[in-house]
Amino acid sequence: MITSPASSALNLMNSAQHKAADATQAIARFPIANDEVGSAEYSSSDLVKPILSLKEAEIESSAAVKLLETDKDMIGSLFDAMS
Repeated sequence: MITSPASSALNLMNSAQHKAADATQAIARFPIANDEVGSAEYSSSDLVKPILSLKEAEIESSAAVKLLETDKDMIGSLFDAMS
């Protein structure tokens, strides 16, 4: 099955959006102060995984944009070759 770069970019952007949403929810659940409701026992290293997920989402979004730009350039080249 052949997929277009635009559909691959859409899938990648969708995946990045879900990854970023999950990571931000995980970060939002961390306690800020000792008197905050919830677990007062946590390690700052617990934040590493969601922060890395946010960075991955950023990289995936950038890759999706580059795919869309490449698709646009390919279509433009095809039109130029046809005229």
